[in-house]
Amino acid sequence: MNTIMTPEVLAQIGLSKVAYVKAIRSDDMARMFPQAPPLPPGLDLFALISADGSPIMVTDRREEAVANAWQNELETVSLH
Repeated sequence: MNTIMTPEVLAQIGLSKVAYVKAIRSDDMARMFPQAPPLPPGLDLFALISADGSPIMVTDRREEAVANAWQNELETVSLH
C-alpha cells in the first residue's frame, strides 16, 4: 500500500519535535508576529519556526533561537 504524504501531514508529524531557524528582516515582523511591537526597519533577525510554519520566537542572535529550540526539546533542521 502506497501512502501519499502531503506537506500538511509531514508538518503534523514533526510539529512537536522539529523547528527551523529562519533569517528575517524587522520589516517582516508585522506579518509573522502581528502581536509584536513595531521595530525599526532594516534589522536582521532570526525567527524560530515550528514544523507547520507557525512562528515560535524571534531574536537578533541565531544562537539564541537555536538555544530556545533546544530548551523546548525541538530539533532544528536546515532548509535549502
